[in-house]
Amino acid sequence: MAAAKHLPVAGVFGTVDLTAGRRETPVSPGFRNSRKVLEMIRFASLGSGSQGNALVVDAGETKVLVDCGFSTRMATARLARLGTCAEDLAAILVTHEHGDHVAGVFSLAGRYRIPVYLTHGTHAAAARGRSGLPECRLIDGHAPFAVGCLEVQPFPVPHDAREPVQYAFSDGAHRLGVLTDSGSITPHIVDVLGLCDALVLECNHDQGLLAASRYPTHLKRRIAGRFGHLENGQAAALLQQVDTRRLQHLVAAHLSQENNRPRLAAAALATALGCDEDWIGVADQDGGFDWRQLI
Repeated sequence: MAAAKHLPVAGVFGTVDLTAGRRETPVSPGFRNSRKVLEMIRFASLGSGSQGNALVVDAGETKVLVDCGFSTRMATARLARLGTCAEDLAAILVTHEHGDHVAGVFSLAGRYRIPVYLTHGTHAAAARGRSGLPECRLIDGHAPFAVGCLEVQPFPVPHDAREPVQYAFSDGAHRLGVLTDSGSITPHIVDVLGLCDALVLECNHDQGLLAASRYPTHLKRRIAGRFGHLENGQAAALLQQVDTRRLQHLVAAHLSQENNRPRLAAAALATALGCDEDWIGVADQDGGFDWRQLI
């Protein structure tokens, strides 16, 4: 997938002077005082969709993987495609126990001795293969924690899993928000994703395509329900609620191959932001998306 075009310097709504009056990304005082603020943060996807998901967040000194729905062989090959490797990962952060997000987590972590972070509910629901983990850290879905140079803020989401979360990342200067599995938008989600420099945002389905699909009625109801997946219009509505003044990157993710189309997702998000459709990135199942860097 071609990289999205960048608007001047920083943001959807015009040029921003990065040296004057910039609001610092909120981080906890302990994190700010004890860790050096880095100059850059970048992120890339190994693949996004119902057949497997994984996202790499790289803060220079620290790289983490969000989910791994791929086999160890496939994950390492896709990491190599991005010029990195499993040995470089400081942690794997799990959002929830569904197979397209967790199927490869424990085997990858066990082979390369990578710590795994997940909520208590996800830990209980994703027991298969867990015994070989070198290190398993249970997290509070409301409490920020540090992994190396990154501050990680988990936040709970309405999804049909035991204790699902999504994550926002900060290096003290930049903030990346990730929301890929949520059936609806809560005030807390809006609050966490405000003033992000980049967003990876679920656009799972188009409402009309899902209604006309071959899926059985119960599955359509699950997907479109409050604890299912965001459709294009819901993702666009979220963008109208959050503060997007700092936004440098927006990537539509977790698209259904049957019930959505990249152009429909991009059009919905572009309309919400008032920007060109080709500025919106779209992650795909096979290629994910290449590195995107915050400035």
